[in-house]
Amino acid sequence: MDISVVVPLFNEEESLTELTEWIVRVVEKESFTYEIIFVDDGSKDQSWAIIKQLATKNKAIKGLRFRRNFGKSAALHEGFKAAEGRVVITMDADMQDSPDEIPALYRMIVDKGLDMVSGWKKKRHDPISKTVPSRFFNWTTRKISGIKLHDFNCGLKVYTNELAKNLEVHGEMHRYIPLLARWNGFTKIDEKVVEHRKRQYGKTKYGMSRFVKGYLDLLSITFTARFGKRPMHLFGTLGTFIFIIGFGIAAYLAYAKFFMAAYKMTERPLFYFGLLAMIIGTQLFMTGFLAELVSRSSAAQKTSYSISERINYSPKA
Repeated sequence: MDISVVVPLFNEEESLTELTEWIVRVVEKESFTYEIIFVDDGSKDQSWAIIKQLATKNKAIKGLRFRRNFGKSAALHEGFKAAEGRVVITMDADMQDSPDEIPALYRMIVDKGLDMVSGWKKKRHDPISKTVPSRFFNWTTRKISGIKLHDFNCGLKVYTNELAKNLEVHGEMHRYIPLLARWNGFTKIDEKVVEHRKRQYGKTKYGMSRFVKGYLDLLSITFTARFGKRPMHLFGTLGTFIFIIGFGIAAYLAYAKFFMAAYKMTERPLFYFGLLAMIIGTQLFMTGFLAELVSRSSAAQKTSYSISERINYSPKA
């Protein structure tokens, strides 16, 4: 199979039929073999009923339905697990991503041998309350990650099947898929300017809470990528450094007590600072030691989510 199109959605009943017809028209014109995987993230409207109707007319349409709303990252995670195509394409269900971009994105992967291509919504049709935070977010992520992409959060992306199967996406980490890809050893990452269309249906799911959560996930993913397999390198180093400072203070006060006829050690504030530093240093060192034991002894656990229904898809044993 050439292409798997993964579409995460939440309450998008108005756009699903039109989007499906558009995708099918594009891929069949190019003679691609394909599947369309809709992942219903606990919609409360008629989205799932519409997906079921579409699937009865076209067996290439598959559906997964969550029992509740887990978030976009969870939907992508399960969509990647189900994808069988040589190339996996993700797009949002709100019609702001254009399926006409699919052939060019597919050829960038196949012809250039890339691992991933991220869309760049260079000209956006969003309110300033969304575009300004997005630009700041992208700038920060570029500086921290060193990946020279303009739009990390664009929903229109394309991956090799191998990369898609190696991604563990949860929380709000769909924003950082390029980082996850690179830290998994997939370094051939590029971007393409894509059309960003005005919203025709529904309402945006973006809010300030997601902006804050996104930055917390950026800190989390940066920490786990650098120290997840070697926590002792961080906690042990900090603990040892702080303990040495505290021990040096205690040694100085002891010397002053016996050789300089200074105040009693316990009467000096510096004594308590040194004691606190040694305690904190010891605690940090032990934290790193225990984290190292957990990291080395725990088996890798795959994330999974509660799925209530499936259409035209049965998970492999």
